[in-house]
Amino acid sequence: MAKRKGLGDRGRRNDAAYRKAKSEGYAARAVYKLTELDKKFRLLGPGKRVLDLGCWPGSWMQYAAERVGDEGRVIGIDLAEVELGLPAWCKSYVADVDEIDPTELRDKAGPFDVVLSDMAPKTSGDVATDRLRSEMLFSRALEIATMVLRPGGHFAAKVFQGGGFPGLIADVRAAFAECKPLHTKATRSGSPEHYIVGRGLKKVAGP
Repeated sequence: MAKRKGLGDRGRRNDAAYRKAKSEGYAARAVYKLTELDKKFRLLGPGKRVLDLGCWPGSWMQYAAERVGDEGRVIGIDLAEVELGLPAWCKSYVADVDEIDPTELRDKAGPFDVVLSDMAPKTSGDVATDRLRSEMLFSRALEIATMVLRPGGHFAAKVFQGGGFPGLIADVRAAFAECKPLHTKATRSGSPEHYIVGRGLKKVAGP
């Protein structure tokens, strides 16, 4: 299962937002979704340590790098290699989120202040299947977040809204002091894509 952001965000999505992103030096139009999330929920800031799950093609890492500055750190993980030139305080790794060890990640690079996920499944054409796979990716992102975030840390992740959406919101509410769903303005109308944001991790899971 592909765990990438911005699938097809190359030529076939050459719309106004795509052209704007390119003109501003960003790898994909998805950067405007993170911009909206950050402004609304105050996720990022100078010196923050950020984990970006499903970081390809790299626009979220670019934006996060600008927001945290050289005293912060941005770590990205994806099945595909990010080929952008990123600042020294950013590093991307090729890995499967289902196979990484969150405890090892936390010990080596964390604890993190923010975990972001724009992961999406490689679509099959079957709506029910795609939404189920998206929910599974969201749940994995949440699991990782609760293990690598510091107490009080924040989480924001994408999911295709389906039958499991209320349960995912309940899961985030159980782990964070605040939980809000959002359909960003940068998301195409009619898309099932939503983001669920958790602010203020209540506790750290694991040892």
